[in-house]
Amino acid sequence: MKILITGSAGRVGRAIYIKLMQHHDVIGVDTIPCSTVNIVADIRDTPKIIHALKGVDAIIHSAALHAPHVGLATEQDFIQTNINATEQLVLEGIKQNIKHFVFTSTTALYGLASTPQGQAGWVNEHTKPQPKTIYHTSKIEAENKLKRISQLFNLPITVLRMSRCFPEPANFMSVFRLTRGIDVRDVAHAHACAISARLTGFRTYIISGHTPFDRDDCIALFHNAGDMLQKKAPDLAKAFAQRHWPLPNTLDRVYDSALAQKDLQWQPKYGYQSVIDMLDSELPEVLPPVHFTNTIQRI
Repeated sequence: MKILITGSAGRVGRAIYIKLMQHHDVIGVDTIPCSTVNIVADIRDTPKIIHALKGVDAIIHSAALHAPHVGLATEQDFIQTNINATEQLVLEGIKQNIKHFVFTSTTALYGLASTPQGQAGWVNEHTKPQPKTIYHTSKIEAENKLKRISQLFNLPITVLRMSRCFPEPANFMSVFRLTRGIDVRDVAHAHACAISARLTGFRTYIISGHTPFDRDDCIALFHNAGDMLQKKAPDLAKAFAQRHWPLPNTLDRVYDSALAQKDLQWQPKYGYQSVIDMLDSELPEVLPPVHFTNTIQRI
C-alpha cells in the first residue's frame, strides 16, 4: 500500500513513517528536510500536495500547529493550517481515489472537560470537549469537517486522539503512562493498526497507555493519588521508593483507550518501566526526575 504521511519530520510523524515503511511504500511530506521526508513542502501548498498524492492509497495526516505554537502563531495561522489545509488535503485525496484517511489528533482538545472539580476526570470518546485555546478549537473543527466529508463521500476516516508523549521528567512520565500518557512507539503502532483495520465510516479513538484504574477511582485519585498508586500499581510504587522519588499527591485525569484497543486490535506496549529504562540508558526521550508540585495535576 502507498501511504502519504504529512508532518513526517516531526517526532510523531517520523515514528509513524519508520513503523509503516517496514510493510508499506511511504511518502513523507514536511517543510523540514530529513531522512523521513521525501517531499519538502508545506501542506498548504496545493500543487505540491497534488503531486505527492499521485498513486496514494491512504493518507496519515499528522502535520499541524500544536500547543507550543499558541501565542506564537496567529489564530488565522491555526485556522489555515489545522482546519483549512486538513480539509483541502482530504478533498484532494478523494480526487485521487484514496481509500482511507487517518487524522492524528490530540486528547488536549477535551480542555476543561478533562478536569472536573474535586475529582479526576475519566475521559473517553463520549466526553464532550470544552476547548480552552485556539489549538483545541482548531483540532475539533478539523475533526468536524472530516466527519462531514466522510459521510458525504463514504470515505473511511479514522481519528486518533493521542495523549501526551513528549520528553519530560521521568517521574512525571512514569505516572502519566498509567493515566494520560503514551510512548511515541505505541502511537506509531496505533496508526499502523488503524491502516490495517481500515474500519468503515468516521471513527474516533483515544490513544493512551494502559491504566490500572477505573471510573470509580476518580475521587481517590484526585485526593489520595499516592495511596491509589500503591494499591493499584504496586510495582511502580516500589520502583519510586527504590529511587527515593515521592509519589504524587493528586492526579487530575485518566484517558481511557479501551475502545481503540478493542476495535483496532491495538495494545500499548511501553509503560512506566520503559520510561525508567530509557532514563537509565540516558536516552534523550526522557528527562531527569524533578519534584512533583501541587499544580502537577493541571499540566
